[in-house]
Amino acid sequence: MKNTFKNSNEYILLFPEEVQEKLIELREIIRKAIPDPEEYIGYQMPAFKYKGKPLVYFAGYKNHIGFYPGPEGISAFEKDFKEKKYKFSKGAVQFPIDEDIPVELVKRMVQFGIGEIDQKKS
Repeated sequence: MKNTFKNSNEYILLFPEEVQEKLIELREIIRKAIPDPEEYIGYQMPAFKYKGKPLVYFAGYKNHIGFYPGPEGISAFEKDFKEKKYKFSKGAVQFPIDEDIPVELVKRMVQFGIGEIDQKKS
């Protein structure tokens, strides 16, 4: 895989069609959940900033989509992950390729991150 990407589109096009579709869907869910979304490449993954601060990252894999809302975002939704039987770690959750992206959960996680940034700014 290429080491540097100019934008999310370039990154997404490297994957098989099935993975591309999930990445595009997740990207749109995130974009719509953020007022004035700032898209960029961070840690060689597509990412979004809110008010100039990193908010979330996402990445494609053969069998899942990785979603990276940070440690606070993971711990706040751990119960949801366990309920849905998603694999997760300190800073990431895995959404299986063969399942629908959990739209409402992603929106809640993005909103949680926005709230964290707003709280730190005030």
